[in-house]
Amino acid sequence: MDIQLSIGMASNPRTWAIHDGRIKPDGIELIPSPVHASELFWRQLKFGDFDVSEMSFSSLIMAMAAGDDRWVGLPVFTTRRFFHTGVLIRKDSGIQSPADLKGKRVGVPEYQQTAALWTRGVLQHEFGVEPKDMEFFMERVPEQSHGGSTGFKPPEGVTVNQIPLEKNIGSMMLSGELDATLLYIVDPNLIDRSTADLWSHPDIAPLFPDARAEGIRFYEKTGLYPINHGMVVKREIAEDHPWVLLNLMKAFNRANDICNRERADHVDYYVETGLVNAEGGAALKQPLVQHGIRANRLVLETAAQYSFEQGLTPKLANLEDVFAKNTMDQ
Repeated sequence: MDIQLSIGMASNPRTWAIHDGRIKPDGIELIPSPVHASELFWRQLKFGDFDVSEMSFSSLIMAMAAGDDRWVGLPVFTTRRFFHTGVLIRKDSGIQSPADLKGKRVGVPEYQQTAALWTRGVLQHEFGVEPKDMEFFMERVPEQSHGGSTGFKPPEGVTVNQIPLEKNIGSMMLSGELDATLLYIVDPNLIDRSTADLWSHPDIAPLFPDARAEGIRFYEKTGLYPINHGMVVKREIAEDHPWVLLNLMKAFNRANDICNRERADHVDYYVETGLVNAEGGAALKQPLVQHGIRANRLVLETAAQYSFEQGLTPKLANLEDVFAKNTMDQ
């Protein structure tokens, strides 16, 4: 008889084959729940709602550093992005380049979230702007935030203000109470409350007008394609049924293969119709995401380094202490 496990995941092309049942892990019956990532991490960190779930890498290593041993990391990485290219600014803020963020009022949904961790790390290492150079305003309240479950306190030397409930990042950007925001989330869920469409507002602009060019520049220089979310399994399940971990890995790899094949089919169509040239098509067909530690060690260790540098974890997280031992060679 298969072991039955609940699993919480945000909607993502790389996991759709798990959600819709096309891929079934050997010996496991999964009961999937699609949950917005912001809400999912709060629910998992506070209540432990699911046996298996997507999880913020930043929040995971912070929770473990604080002594929360409920989870074992599974090296399946569902989302990644060049997060710093998503910074938004007010056009009248005087911000013309990343260096101009110094001394500015900057919004962030949650200070500890992985997207914000990466953006601060890139601003520091690429542009010389350290977290203490900015004044932060956080939207999520302690009762409904990842930090409320990990014991987050602002790092020494960094100012993090709480946005009152009657306001949010969107309203403060439009009123001029904020100069910029590291990340902006408007998707409906239980913990994010901004609703304004900043991306098309005439007073708002991206810090990097050509996000694609900046992403290429950063990747070619560093070799980093930042990871945002991984997966976790309840520790008692991993200890009682260690085979579950590798069977889940195999299933997620098969789902990722399906996503890559479907993307390649779309690229073929674009090439055939002349929307993309052959050279561009060949580049687009290259797999963008690989699971496992071996393919992602540099990115994971860089995120751990940023967390330590930024005062979110008291020491450098060791990947061998975060992920299940029988997945380290994957």
